[in-house]
Amino acid sequence: MLDALVAELDLEQKVRLLTGGTFWGTHAEPSVGLRSMLMSDGPSGVRGEHWDERDPSLNLPSASAMAATWDVAFAERYGAVLAAQARAKGVHAVLGPTINLHRSPLGGRHFECFSEDPLLSGALAVGFVRGVQRHGVAAVPKHFVANESETDRYTADVRADERTLREVYLAPFEMAVREGGAWAVMSAYNSVNGATMSENDLLRDPLSAEWGFAGPVVSDWTAVHSTEASALAGQDLVMPGPDGPWGAALVEAVRAGRVPEAVIDEKVRRILWLAAKVGALGEETVAPTTPPPDGGFAREAAAAGMVLVRNRDELPWPSAGPRSIAVIGQAAEVARTQGGGSARVVPLALVPPLQGLREALPATEIRYEGGAVITDGPLPLPLHTLTNPVTGEPGVRARFLDADGNEVAAEDRLSTDLLWFGGGPEPGGRSGSVGRDELAGRSGSVGRGKPAVTLELSTRYRPETTGRTHIGVASVGRSTVFVDDAVALEADLTDPDAILGAGLFAPPSTSAPVHLTADRPVLLRVVHDLTSRAGGRTSSVSLSFGLEVRADDEDAEIARAAEAARTAEVAVVVVGTTARVESEGVDRTSLALPGRQDELVRAVAAANPRTVVVVNAGAPVLMPWRDEVAAILLTWFPGQDFGHALADVLLGVAEPGGRLPTTWPADEADVPVLSTRPVDGALDYAEGVHVGHRGWLRAGREPAYPFGHGLGYTTWRFDDLVVPESVDAGGPLPVTVRVTNTGARTGRQVVQVYLSRPETEIDRPVRWLAGFAVVRAEAGETVEVNVEVGARALAHWDGAWRYEPGAFLVHAGASSTDLPLTGKVEAK
Repeated sequence: MLDALVAELDLEQKVRLLTGGTFWGTHAEPSVGLRSMLMSDGPSGVRGEHWDERDPSLNLPSASAMAATWDVAFAERYGAVLAAQARAKGVHAVLGPTINLHRSPLGGRHFECFSEDPLLSGALAVGFVRGVQRHGVAAVPKHFVANESETDRYTADVRADERTLREVYLAPFEMAVREGGAWAVMSAYNSVNGATMSENDLLRDPLSAEWGFAGPVVSDWTAVHSTEASALAGQDLVMPGPDGPWGAALVEAVRAGRVPEAVIDEKVRRILWLAAKVGALGEETVAPTTPPPDGGFAREAAAAGMVLVRNRDELPWPSAGPRSIAVIGQAAEVARTQGGGSARVVPLALVPPLQGLREALPATEIRYEGGAVITDGPLPLPLHTLTNPVTGEPGVRARFLDADGNEVAAEDRLSTDLLWFGGGPEPGGRSGSVGRDELAGRSGSVGRGKPAVTLELSTRYRPETTGRTHIGVASVGRSTVFVDDAVALEADLTDPDAILGAGLFAPPSTSAPVHLTADRPVLLRVVHDLTSRAGGRTSSVSLSFGLEVRADDEDAEIARAAEAARTAEVAVVVVGTTARVESEGVDRTSLALPGRQDELVRAVAAANPRTVVVVNAGAPVLMPWRDEVAAILLTWFPGQDFGHALADVLLGVAEPGGRLPTTWPADEADVPVLSTRPVDGALDYAEGVHVGHRGWLRAGREPAYPFGHGLGYTTWRFDDLVVPESVDAGGPLPVTVRVTNTGARTGRQVVQVYLSRPETEIDRPVRWLAGFAVVRAEAGETVEVNVEVGARALAHWDGAWRYEPGAFLVHAGASSTDLPLTGKVEAK
């Protein structure tokens, strides 16, 4: 059928289908019954076509939080909830999961990826993909392949040998394709061994030829730059559209014989295959099953991924809670629920820790102190303080103006943190470019004529406090902020190197002092010069304005926080990273918590021995005070219901069921692989297969908390391990572990199985994860757990998958370093 449809199209029609029709959508071709397919960024929520607070999305916990569950079935539920969101927004393909690895804790998109281990990442990817696709929505695993850092991500050339690629970085993608059945895959920006991924032979083999991948390879946005080289590779769809390097140039290349038309036919066939899967080909179809509503899943998922790494008999609290709590840290009030970049969505509402605790414990005396400032830009102004000067309703008026000051387009918005992703006007570009994309159908006025060169935002702001504050703006380019028509701030934040990435998702900011009076409204107006932005790769615009939090005397703020802790029964300190620290487009420069948060924790812990530290970060941070506090709970970026889930865990309503999906170091100097910065354009994966916990074991270094670690609220005993005396090469290894819940309450454990090879001629890891299983047991209950160890766990790559005969040790326990049970199996 698909071949017949391809045959009905002429060359121009076929090539047209191979580049996006819009920024997020593909072309339709009515002559063969093909409708446009809409793609949406994920993978921790589905934004839909518009990145807009007027069309909010469910904000689920980020990937590192979900991975901390170590639960494939839970990942499948997660995918099903995303599918429900996608179908509600008319989305056919979710651009996720992100299954690159945590090669270095400095990686800027660490929060968006599952783990440091290829098996754990791959298994969770399988669950995620199945959950999404079961409901007629495509999952698009990304970024294929070796896209583990953000520094020079468009040009970096990853150097990795074939064995390292096969056993480590390709492995999660192979599982997502072969076991999960992924319907599409996204190619990465970076190069691998000298060839950029949109032109790399890896797209043909192993992805299609060996793994049998039948769907299209979708480019990362703006990643394709060549015509013939990328077309001859396994790249199938160039995004975004409608412009790109293929089009007429590819038609000419085919007619000149430089690209066979059969190559074009194969690409079109793959796109039609995907369209048939998602119901965009032929008659409209309804998915055979309806995804479940999200219900309380965001809250449940946040709690399930929280990892208790330290507990000195402090948690859980009794159901009534402490009599008094000092809640400390700016992150308790301005929490991070998600990382920066394309994984970000705009939720309907957020519940920060302070709010969650107050709602859960109405009878408890709760005192809040900020202690140390960590925000590094203006905070959006609350909607209830804003009045749109045109409509009189809450919000902001956004106007795009041409060079003569005429209005090209206008919108009424509900936030002062705004982003037009792919739909903003292009200076010097076509007229009507605003209405053509994201502003189409949404603007109050769309003009036809000269292009927009100015963005003007205006609102009437009613301050809630009196005094000196700082008004700030964050955006790449030149901006002027007016307060009642007087210039309050002139910002020149131009950056010739800012393109899609840091300049868009974590733009620079500046601020200036102003004096405001409570309940006395002022007219705020921001004028942004669109022509001052970087040449860049998209017409996207990011601009945020609001008040910047500053501490006049941070020593006094920390002292006040310590005093609050001293007079409270319990202290809860919430620490974390910022949008500039963890975001797409930039790698981290340090593992230390930003600002003076370490000092704050130590001051509070010295004042109150019952100090619980909540770490709100998507990736490892250093915790030099970890032995000085009563408990440490890692919450990652836990999604929109952070506060409620945190209260559930602290009160024991829910168990912190998470286990570390990545190693947390005690010191940067101990990290085996730290650098994410290419040298002379090349990023050398010289560590080979010794990534993550494997690298830690090889180096003989002790982290703060090892891979797989997590405490929960009960205790466990590992009683027995049963393995066969021998297994055949290429066959699975059945493992049975008997465990007992020795505590006083129902609990959850992750049984982890590792392999080692005492005598080998292969450069193997000291130990490597081979299988895992989640177990739940009542107090005192003993459970037998069957752990599936696949044949690949005993194999190594040497031009093909090969099996070294001899003895392997099988280790079982609760983490990569807590393995009380050992058995031996002979590989034939």
